[in-house]
Amino acid sequence: MNSWIDLDALWKILVVGLLTGAGLPALFALALRLLNPPLPTGVPTGVPTGEPATEPATDRPTAGPAGYALAGLLLAVVLASIGWGISVIVNHR
Repeated sequence: MNSWIDLDALWKILVVGLLTGAGLPALFALALRLLNPPLPTGVPTGVPTGEPATEPATDRPTAGPAGYALAGLLLAVVLASIGWGISVIVNHR
């Protein structure tokens, strides 16, 4: 260990920074993707050129119960992490 750099503390800061800096946005993006699944391949999107759209497409796939449950769990983890971070900042003495 260097007398100027505490490598143990540096390692902990790096791990927490990666988890909160990249992990939480990734979990949020995954939750949003689970709520809005992509169209199956080969399904035409939109209407042909020149024809007005009379009503929106209703054949878009839904997330389903498992998708909603998993997305809710991921969003709960993100919100709990944000709440924990705020409580650590507020209660720090």
